[in-house]
Amino acid sequence: MRIVLLASGSGTLTQAVIDAFAAGTRGVEILAVGSDSSTAGVLDRARAHDVATFVVRPKDFADRQAWNEQLRRTVAELGPDWVVSAGFMRILGPSFVEAFSNRIINTHPALLPSFPGAHGVRDALAHGVKLTGGTIHLVDTGVDTGPIITQYAVPIGDDDTEETVHERIKALEREELVRLLAHLAHSDLVIDGRHVRGYAASATAAN
Repeated sequence: MRIVLLASGSGTLTQAVIDAFAAGTRGVEILAVGSDSSTAGVLDRARAHDVATFVVRPKDFADRQAWNEQLRRTVAELGPDWVVSAGFMRILGPSFVEAFSNRIINTHPALLPSFPGAHGVRDALAHGVKLTGGTIHLVDTGVDTGPIITQYAVPIGDDDTEETVHERIKALEREELVRLLAHLAHSDLVIDGRHVRGYAASATAAN
């Protein structure tokens, strides 16, 4: 199974995928790591493991649609089976989503549909919930609205902060994304509208 990873930041989630699959083991081949920033730390992580990289910066294009089209072309030329948004802080446009329909995976640090958007952990804490977690879902044209593949729960204690909760979510996120990709190398998902079957989470909540 051939994958392309998209990321905007330091790349800790991408690092977990590289560590698990960079040698081409377990049936997963990482074709490239792409970013919207030429200074993103994730690019250094990829290069350190001889994984190809590419950058498509929004500021190099006249508008968002032109940027999205170039990103779509760049990824399509690589021919991935799956595109993995691993901390990619840009909304993928309709033409990109259509080109890889039901083949784009995103991770989100909340139990969707609650607390979508860029500040899932902060919003959950502000709301006073006692249980949050993470979601891996398919990408559609909305913001964190695609069909849910799997979720994993993390309890919130009285002394927790945004940072402590986020770290526990990220630990499970790395574990579960690697496990999902290994599963997809040998099995496919069954997608029926908003219902996704064929995969069961194994990650366990931690205090």
